[in-house]
Amino acid sequence: MLAVGLDIGSTTTKAALIEGDAILGHAVQATGANCRRAAETVLGEALRVADRGAEEIAYTLATGYGRRLVEADATISEITANAAGARRLTRDGAPARTIIDIGGQDSKVIAVDAEGVVQNFAMNDKCAAGTGRFLEVMSRIVETDLDRLGPLSLASTERVSISSICTVFAETEVVSLLAEGRQAPDIIAGVHRSIAKRVGDLARSIGIAEPVFFDGGPALNAGLRRALEEELQVSLVVPEHPQVATAIGAAVLAATRLTRRLSDGA
Repeated sequence: MLAVGLDIGSTTTKAALIEGDAILGHAVQATGANCRRAAETVLGEALRVADRGAEEIAYTLATGYGRRLVEADATISEITANAAGARRLTRDGAPARTIIDIGGQDSKVIAVDAEGVVQNFAMNDKCAAGTGRFLEVMSRIVETDLDRLGPLSLASTERVSISSICTVFAETEVVSLLAEGRQAPDIIAGVHRSIAKRVGDLARSIGIAEPVFFDGGPALNAGLRRALEEELQVSLVVPEHPQVATAIGAAVLAATRLTRRLSDGA
């Protein structure tokens, strides 16, 4: 029997499947305007990857900003699901003690104890600065694809500072830098440092303990990873598929609830 975790984010929707202790499959797709449709599509893709059928699903747990808009057996906060996902994905090494999650519309830092229990968290959900949305805006201004930002920034040869912490003002600042003839790699590296500073301040507000686990779509950005490591003076632990960490956590918790349900019914 399958346990399903759905993470309905503002930008992307993720699904993960677990049976017993094994992660069988996961998938990611753009959320778009219809959360329910996105959840159905991404779950179908995860089932296809796992070569399993929808009739095998026994428990579904939804998280993320759109968790109440989709069909599921129950919902859970993304803080709790993210912590569970980080613990599952670091179980073969030292367990994560600080989790940094940068999403499309917010960024979060979560402090957990050695058992993976959430102790504290801080969130930036009032401003796009320090989020995936900020990166999307900047990629459009420098006229490059979002997935090219990381490699381009690593080619930077001159340090450029982005002083504005507001997306609107930062956009004007970047346009001015381009007009001055500053190179895109240097500007992008500056953008990454600006985000890293914003997230670093958030992390320091609750305390930073290692290992530091970094997930969310922007964790795929090598330039941002480097900027964060320099800002925090730590080596980040980044899972192979950072976008689905919270969905995996929801699936882990769904599997636990399913086991409890079966035990209670025995």
